[in-house]
Parts: sequence; C-alpha cells; structure tokens
Amino acid sequence: MKITTKFSTLHEATNQFLYSSLSKSLSSASTTKQLHRIHSIIITLGLEKSSYFSGKLISKYAQFKDPNSSFSVFHQVSPTANVYQWNSIIRALTHNGLFTKALGFYGKMRKLDVLPDKCTFPSVINSCAALVDIEMGQLVHENVLKMGLGADLYIGNALIDMYARFGCMDEALKMFDGMPERDVVSWNSLISGYSANGYWVEALEFYDMSRMEGIMPDSFTVSSVLPACGGLVNVKEGELLHCLVEKIGLHGDVVVSNGLLSMYFKFNRLVEARRIFDEMVVRDTVSWNTLICGYSQMELFKESIELFMLMVNRFKPDLLTITSVLRACGHLRDLEFGKFVHEYMKKGGFQSDVTADNILIDMYAKCGDLLASREVFDRMMCKDSISWNSMINCYIQHLNYDEVLKLATIMKVDMKVDSVTCVMLLSVCTQLADKELGREIHCDIIKLGFDSDVIVNNSMVDMYAKCGLINDSLKVFENMKTHDRVTWNIIIAACVPSGDFTLGLRMINQMRTEGVMPDVATVLGILPMCSFFASKRQGKEIHGCIFRFGFETDVPTGNALIEMYSKCGSLKNSIQVFDRMKVRDVVTWTAMISAYGMYGEGGKALRAFEDMKATGVVPDHVAFVAIIYACSHSGLVEEGLACFDQMQKDYNLEPRIEHYACVVDLLSRSGLITKAEDFINSMPLKPDASIWGSLLSACRSSGNILVAERVAERILEQKSNDTGYYVLASNVYAILGKWDQVRMIRKSIKARGLKKDPGCSWIEIKRRLYVFGTGDKFFEQFEEVNKLLGIISGLMAKEGYVADLRYVLHDVEEDEKRDMLCGHSERLAIAFGLLNTEPGTPLQIMKNLRVCGDCHTVTKYISMIMQREILVRDANRFHLFKDGTCSCGDHW
Repeated sequence: MKITTKFSTLHEATNQFLYSSLSKSLSSASTTKQLHRIHSIIITLGLEKSSYFSGKLISKYAQFKDPNSSFSVFHQVSPTANVYQWNSIIRALTHNGLFTKALGFYGKMRKLDVLPDKCTFPSVINSCAALVDIEMGQLVHENVLKMGLGADLYIGNALIDMYARFGCMDEALKMFDGMPERDVVSWNSLISGYSANGYWVEALEFYDMSRMEGIMPDSFTVSSVLPACGGLVNVKEGELLHCLVEKIGLHGDVVVSNGLLSMYFKFNRLVEARRIFDEMVVRDTVSWNTLICGYSQMELFKESIELFMLMVNRFKPDLLTITSVLRACGHLRDLEFGKFVHEYMKKGGFQSDVTADNILIDMYAKCGDLLASREVFDRMMCKDSISWNSMINCYIQHLNYDEVLKLATIMKVDMKVDSVTCVMLLSVCTQLADKELGREIHCDIIKLGFDSDVIVNNSMVDMYAKCGLINDSLKVFENMKTHDRVTWNIIIAACVPSGDFTLGLRMINQMRTEGVMPDVATVLGILPMCSFFASKRQGKEIHGCIFRFGFETDVPTGNALIEMYSKCGSLKNSIQVFDRMKVRDVVTWTAMISAYGMYGEGGKALRAFEDMKATGVVPDHVAFVAIIYACSHSGLVEEGLACFDQMQKDYNLEPRIEHYACVVDLLSRSGLITKAEDFINSMPLKPDASIWGSLLSACRSSGNILVAERVAERILEQKSNDTGYYVLASNVYAILGKWDQVRMIRKSIKARGLKKDPGCSWIEIKRRLYVFGTGDKFFEQFEEVNKLLGIISGLMAKEGYVADLRYVLHDVEEDEKRDMLCGHSERLAIAFGLLNTEPGTPLQIMKNLRVCGDCHTVTKYISMIMQREILVRDANRFHLFKDGTCSCGDHW
C-alpha cells in the first residue's frame, strides 16, 4: 500500500515536472523548428488532445503566422466542448487577419451550444470591427449583454474600439459612459476613435478629461492625439504634447516620433519637423515617407528628391515614397529623374498599382513626354476612371483634341465616364467653340445622370456661353436646383461677351436676393457691365461692397475700378483709386494711361508712362497701344512716334499689327494722310482691315475723297468679318454719291450673314436707364422730344448752324436728310435729358458708335444755347461739351 502511494506520488510529481517543462519550452520557442520538435514530443507523450497543450499550440502557431498548423491542431481535438480551445482558434485566426473565418468558428461554436466566456468576445468583436460588419457587431454586443458580461473591462474596451471603427461615435461614447471601470485602454479607444473619424475637437476634449482623471498617457494615447492637434492646427496644444512626450520618455517610440513629424508638417514648421527626424534613434518607412511627402506638400520638390536619394542608400522605400517622388518630378518637370525613379521601380520589383500608374501618366505628361504617358496607360491591366481622365487631361494639356475625343469614345464603351470626364470634355468644346459636340456631351451627361452635379452644370453654363449660345447657357442655369458662387460668377461673366448687360445686371440683383456673397471673381464680372452702361451709381455701390468685403487691396480689382470709373465719365475717381493703390502692376499703369487717353489728356498720359518706367514697371505690348492711342487722341504726333520707336530700341518688343494701326491713326487723325499712307506701304506686316480702316476714317473726316476711295477698295479686298469696316467703305461711296456701290456693299454684308450694329445712345435719370435707337419714334415723350429738337434747330440756325448733310448716308432728298440727322440717337437722348432734368444739371450720354461730325457740332451749340455741360462717351473717347466748345478740340 505504501509502495503504491509512493509510486502514485512520484508519477504525479513527474507529470507536473513534464507539464511545467513542456509549457516553458512552448512559451520560449523562438523558431518554427523548435515548435515542431516540442509538438512532436507532445504527440509522443499522448498529450496532443490535452485542452491546455492544444490551446497553447494553436496560439503559438498563430504567433509564427502559421494559421494552417493552428487549424490542424484544432482539427485533432474537434469536436470539442472546451471553450478554451475554441477561444484559442478564434484568437489565432483574428491574430492572422482571417476575420471571416474567425466569425465562422464563433458561429459553429454557438451551434454546438458551447457557451462563450469573457475571453471569447474580445477576439470576435475585433473581427467584426476589422470587417466593418455592423450587423454582426451589434449581434455579438447583444450576446455579451445576454450573458451578463457588459461590465467586463476588456470586452467594453473592444466594443468601444469596434463602434469607433464603424464610425458610430455616439454608440462608442454610450459604451464608454456605461462602463463601471475604465483604464488607459478605454480612454485610448475613445480618443483614437474620435481622432480617426476626424472629430479632432472631441479627441482633444476627451484627452484633457483623461488627464484630469489622472490617467497617465502612453504611446498609443499620444499617437492618437497628435493627428488631432495637426488637423486643428492647434500649435499650442501640439507643443504641450511634445513637451509631455519628452518628459515621460516616449520620444524613443517610432510611432510617436512619426506622429510628431506629421504634426509639425501640418503646422508648416519645417525646422522642428527636420530636427525630430534627425534626432530619431529608430526610423521606419513611415518616418521617411512622412518627411519626403511633407517636403513635397510644402512644394520643396527638389529637397524631397534629395531626401529620397538619401533614403535609397540606407532604407528600402515603399510604393508610397516612390509615388510621392514621382509627383515631385512632375512639378519640377524633371523628366530625367522621373525616368530614373520609374526604372528603379521596375528593377526593385515593385508591383505598380493603379494609383502609381496614374501618377506616372501625370508625371510624364507634365514633363512633356506624351508617348511615355500613353505607354504607361496602354500597358495597365486595370484602369480606373482616374487613369482615363489623367490620359485625357494629358492630351488636353498638349492641345491634342482629336486623341481626347477618341479616348472618350472608348471610355464610354467601358462605362468609366465620370463627372470629371464630362467637365474635361466640356472644356474641349469650349476651346474648340464646338457647339454641336457640346450638345452631344450635354445629352451624355443627362443619360449618365450627372445633370444634377453643380460642377458639371457650371461647366455647361460656361461652355454654352463661350460658344455664343447665351440662351442655352441660361436654360441650363435656370434648370439647376442649386447655384453656388461659381455658377453666378460664370453666368454674370457670360453676359459681358454676349453684350446682354441688362441681363447681367438682373443676374447680379438676383444673386444678392438669394443671399450669395460675391467674391473677387464676381466683382471682376460686374464692373465691365457698369463700364458698358456707364452706370456710375451702380459702380459706386459695387465699390462700396469691395470695401465691405475687404477686396480693396486686390490689384486686379483696383485695375477694374480704374477702368470702370474712366468709362463711366469720372476720370477724377479713376485717379483716386489709382493713387490709393499700394501695389501697382503693368495693367494698373496701362489702365490709367488709357483713361487719360479717353479724355484727351495726352500730356498726363505721357507723364504716367514715364512714371511707370521710373518705378521699375516694364511696359508691355498693351501699354504701348495705350500710350500711342492717348497721343493720337491729343494730336501729339512726335511723342507718339517716339513711343513707337522705344518699343524695339529700349524694350526689344516687336510691334504687332495693333501698334501699326495706332501709328496710322496717329498720323491720319492729325491730317498727315500722305505720311500715314507711306507708313502703311513701308510696314513689314501685311496691313489688315484695322490699318486701312484707321486711314479711311481720317480721310472721310478730312474730306480727302480721292485717297478715301482708293483705301475703301483695299478694305473690301480684306474680306473682314467686322461689319464696321464695310460700313465705313459704304459711307465713303455714299459721300461720293456712288449709290450702286453702296447697295453692292450692303448686299455683300447681308449675304455673308453679317449684321450692322445699329446706333444707340442711353442716359441714366433717377436710377433708370433710357435707351434710344437712331430714328426711334416709340419711346416716352417722343412728341415733346421732337418738339424740343425743332425749337433747338431754330435757335441754332440763328447762331449760324448749317446741317452737314454728308453725314446722311442714304440716297434721299435734302429735307429728308435733315430729318434723319435730327433722329440720331445721341440727339434724342440729349433732348430727353434736357426735358427731364433741372436746368443747369450736367448731362451724361453714352453712345455705342463714333459721334458723327454733325452731331458733334450740334452738341456744341446745345451746350451753349441751353447752358448745360454735356459729357458724351462714344466708341472712341469722352467729349465734354461746355459753352459751345468740346474738350477734344475737334480732334476725335
């Protein structure tokens, strides 16, 4: 009996020693080979079905990333009712990223009525989170509550993390608030959830609460809070967190250091970011990527590439690093280095994904190698919409619109067209002014369902407007459910080239009614309308808005204001805007020079031109057009010719056709007809209709009919699309009485589908605009206006006025010619203004065409007889009539 007892005791001691020895060996196994040897011993000893050792083996194989062996061990003990073994296999699968299989085993376990315990649920919950399986996650949560495990700390932490990964932060917070016990993991899970979902304010708030609760942050806490500081650009909080990292010794943690690195880049604090990187004891791929991408995002592309070369020498980059460097090559247009990086990718065996290939397409396109872009595109096995759009964009950049349309056709077959494609194709229609193609793409947009996309609609509004189809543009605009500021800016700007300024002003008022705040682009769209209408009141209102919105320091806005005031008859206001501008560019000076020219202030224009050069602003082609124009309208012939010579001698600017036209105008307007004709014949460029038009206009004004007839023939040879030149030639033949020629020109205009701009004038009285057409008989107070003009004609005759019938260009009797002169639009506007304003009030009249010689004479008489100042803006310049004289000195 004693011997049996002793033997039993010895056997038990031996088993304990064996179990302990095997357990230690399992725990300390550091290679697969060692694990296999221990596994063999366990099988030899017949312990392979032991719940303890089978569970240990399942977990250990999982640690070595060998889930198949874990399966094998579990299969040996199946079916089992032991929860420890089930927990081991579920945990092993979760650990190896086999989340679906882990949930599958959880389902089998429940079917076999094996009751899970508190160790089962953390792994199951993690699998639900990884798969973003909300339905399964909620079901598991219900199971936890049914089993009364809702208060368990580890399960609670897992549930917080799960809901956070689902983006359900309300559920995560509800879980957190209901926990009877919390540890640092609980706080970290919640803070990390808020931070990862972009709720940076909340992340910082809960971090502060955790500190007040006495929770000591760890590396996980810090790495969750740092992105929140960066996202909010909260420099103070970020610096405090950095101090804490140094204080509690977390700076050696590579994840924390990477977080600090990223945060300082978001603060645009390059020096601190580089110092952190340089002081890092351990760096990983993320460290290098953060640094290289950070430099690239701060547009330090050259430095980004230099860092890449450093990285290559000591650390293997990954695809993210390479794509970041390729982007930098594109921005630098560095084709040679871009090709080097591409070759490095190929030799390094990097598996290029769709994103990397898209970046390669873009890089080669920016570097000008369209063939290489197409090669990358063609060899791609899988293309997404970005691939197609990138390639289409390459061809657009290189103005190869035929290839764009071919690619778009293939893309439609593959059903890869998206809203970005539509916007790009609409831009091509705009560039080509192809109305029909634009309408085709519009149909495709409707079929594809992109007609509710604001950006697509904005592009359509713009395309139709720039193709000259303002009504189609308006139709798209009116059908849009929502308009953003860009929409309004496009439709307002569209009204300028279309000439429908009334519509433009109506749109502006509608925009304000809908409460859309204007921006600089809106202002730059509105001001040209005020310029056209000479609507000084509206212009001043907009100027007030510019001050209210803080746009007054914007240089293009200041330039537009100078032009607006000058065209609205207020040179004084233009000068005030100019004087207040702290920064002036060449456009500012040109606008001011042009303004002086419009008012016949040639001397002041020349002084402004000299001041511009003295301040170091270099005049461009447009500035020289403005100064020669100003000299032309003030009779400053020698000064104008000197400016023309300066272009080539001092600024190496080759004169363009518009400069030659200005010189011809300068000479011919001053009566130097022969010299102007000689200048045309000596030009290195072939004279166009604008050149001959300037000479013809002067010939007609000076009465040089012989030259005028010769020049009229030259104009007709040009076959210009500008109706004005044909009208000018027709007028010369009318003066000569060659009515057959007049009729022939008019038929030619009609046959070519051209239209003569009808003369019109307008005046603003008490915030209302009144427009008058030549020969107009259907307007308010027509009878009173006609009567007043008759009275004025009588008074003028007493002062010696004789009508100049040369300005009636119709084959009619002299009496009818006099009546026609009385019907000129500016006379109707002046008479209407005299009737509807107080005596002595200045009048301001706008005209879309040049004032005729007879109307110019008549307006001088009216200013003297009626004792009124009359400011008239015609197509060329301003005329200020006062006491029987005009500011232009009859030089217009």
